[in-house]
Amino acid sequence: MEKLHVGLGKNSYDIMIGENFFEEFPKYIGEVYTGKKLFVITDSNVHEIYEEKYKEMFKGFNYSIFVLQAGEKHKHIGIMPSIYSAMVNEGLTRKDMVVAFGGGVVGDIAGFAAASYMRGIGFIQIPTTIVSQVDSSVGGKVGVDLPEGKNLVGAFHQPKLVLIDNYFLNTLTDRYFYDGFGEIVKYGCIYDKNFFDRLVEIVEKVGVSQDDENYIQKLREHLMKYVNELVYRSCEIKKEVVEKDEKESNLRMILNFGHTIGHAIEQFTNYEKYSHGEAISAGMVDITKIGEKKGFTKEGEAVKIAKLLKALNLPTEIEYPKDEIAKIMKRDKKSTNDGINFVILKEIGEVEIMKIGAEEIFE
Repeated sequence: MEKLHVGLGKNSYDIMIGENFFEEFPKYIGEVYTGKKLFVITDSNVHEIYEEKYKEMFKGFNYSIFVLQAGEKHKHIGIMPSIYSAMVNEGLTRKDMVVAFGGGVVGDIAGFAAASYMRGIGFIQIPTTIVSQVDSSVGGKVGVDLPEGKNLVGAFHQPKLVLIDNYFLNTLTDRYFYDGFGEIVKYGCIYDKNFFDRLVEIVEKVGVSQDDENYIQKLREHLMKYVNELVYRSCEIKKEVVEKDEKESNLRMILNFGHTIGHAIEQFTNYEKYSHGEAISAGMVDITKIGEKKGFTKEGEAVKIAKLLKALNLPTEIEYPKDEIAKIMKRDKKSTNDGINFVILKEIGEVEIMKIGAEEIFE
């Protein structure tokens, strides 16, 4: 069991990272919440697998379960009234607690429900995917999508506690296991070259060729030996960035490396063709190639990033119409009248935020 403390004054909280400790959740919840009522939001996939574990995870609490349909396409503003009605019907007050139990979509929706219900009540994150463990559960960015774009309605609302148990990773499909490694690679790219090199070292130790039919399974078994180390360092990097810039006024923007193009790809394909990690994987490679072409980025970095992402079973090239992607990017939260704040790699471990026009980026 390892603990990270996110120091944000009155909004501070702990991240607990461990293995097979879900039976201890009531103890940790009790340390940050003196009440008894929990409103647990999950999705249909997670609920089906873990319904029998609720009595252990929330022992001693009076808990109710709200089940969302799984998938990013269900993370839209139209889902919110049904959640608010359920919260009212359960008699939730400002002193009660919401629990997000699931991946990034669940965390974003549950966090936004907590941020907006009665002008804000507490919530706890229990992320069940790698992408949510290393990214969306930490930092307090919560929200929902509009037809016009991703995460256009939301808030900054820090959790009271984050409980990361790698036990939940065992039931992920291979696709969604590897999905989260896009975000892990991102942290090495934007902040810590040694961490990037460590990832390369770990992947190279798998001992099986990528051409081997058992590569995907062998790599997954291999990565699980290191997953707590990788999750811990990823959360540590995000915590350091968030502590310096909680509301994304400057430094925190670096966490969007690859995301402006990646989010546009997700939206263009209606959130059905590519997962978040797959889209930002290609987005990171594309923006690095663009940076090299424009002379902003050290030559050869895109090849290194693509090689690692490919070895982690992630796509590095996605075909898309640049004019359509440019239109979508103009509606991005990072877009202003004089351009979009793109996170450009200078070299692995160092980035710079540059304001560039949506069409200009592809020239």
